[in-house]
Amino acid sequence: METRTFDTLGVTSSLLGFGAMRLPLTKGGTIDEPKAEEMMDLAIKSGVNYIDTAYPYHGGTSEAFVGKVMKKYPRKSFLLATKLPCWQVDSLDDAKRIFNEQLERLEMEYVDFYLLHSIDGAVFDKMVGLGILTYLEELKSEGKIRYIGFSFHSIYEDFERILSSYHWDFCQIQYNYLDTEEQAGTKGYLLAEKMDIPVIVMEPIKGGSLAALPPDMLHKLSGLDANATSASFALRWVGSHPFVKVILSGMSTLEQVSDNLRTFTDFKKLEEKEFVVLDEIGDTMRGRVGNGCTGCKYCMPCPFGVDIPGNFSLWNRYRMFENYEMVKENWEDDTKSDKRPPVCTECGQCVPLCPQNIDIPGDLKKMQGELSEARQGKTK
Repeated sequence: METRTFDTLGVTSSLLGFGAMRLPLTKGGTIDEPKAEEMMDLAIKSGVNYIDTAYPYHGGTSEAFVGKVMKKYPRKSFLLATKLPCWQVDSLDDAKRIFNEQLERLEMEYVDFYLLHSIDGAVFDKMVGLGILTYLEELKSEGKIRYIGFSFHSIYEDFERILSSYHWDFCQIQYNYLDTEEQAGTKGYLLAEKMDIPVIVMEPIKGGSLAALPPDMLHKLSGLDANATSASFALRWVGSHPFVKVILSGMSTLEQVSDNLRTFTDFKKLEEKEFVVLDEIGDTMRGRVGNGCTGCKYCMPCPFGVDIPGNFSLWNRYRMFENYEMVKENWEDDTKSDKRPPVCTECGQCVPLCPQNIDIPGDLKKMQGELSEARQGKTK
């Protein structure tokens, strides 16, 4: 298993981190615990020692599940990360209550990596004003958390200010070969490297988009390595950046775990010709997708029942593949009509919740128009 050392922290982590955000589900929508535990056990047995969860994942059940699984392993054998949901924090007492609840869910005495979850400039200012960072420093001095960081989905200017305004132990950004100029992007990665603040990467496969490339793009990759998956190329692209210490993968199946383990067990940085091909694919895909939704579900639930991330996943899949047949069965499923774009009232409640700053009502309208035309046999 490829490892990286946080030089400033004196800890070593597996380059592959297990993200407990997209665990397999039962038909009832709860975590399929036997399957998920099998996945985690395989990853840990193979050398993965960084486990990432968060307060809201899986409707608030991810932390408890992760804690139950990790109780089987010696506490010092793994690095555990979880996050403070800043959007639920309006007072110092809120932060204290949530953190104590997290320790209870996890059944742990401490958390290794503790993050302010999905902050932007305004949220950072609010957390400072409420004394949250001072509180986290107190927890650190008490040994209840080891390292303080944040996850980020806003604009570069916010990232630069936040990174420069506090002595962070690490930062977590969305980074992949599609998002080099989005959010923190390459400029943010280089800034963190310059400031010697270790980088953890989320969404390396962009919510699964880079694991499902259209035939013309897959052909380009197969010319490099006919046996490698498109997901492995995306992960290798991120891992070829030396200041990235952990790459989080939100795995949903045992097959995904196995494929990722193959990538990181005998890790190979990209060669120059491989970088060139991925840059070409990235340019093409950026010109195709409807928007940058990653399926994080921060916008959910919609008060009117619209499945916002589900719809955008469908729309982006259609656009990337430029093939209506890829989405026909799902789009024409009448049992899902109450979750489709026409149900949207344009109330705007979802817009400020989106870490990608997507005009959700506007894009739902665009999606409806494009797929309605496609259903009638017209080209996009």
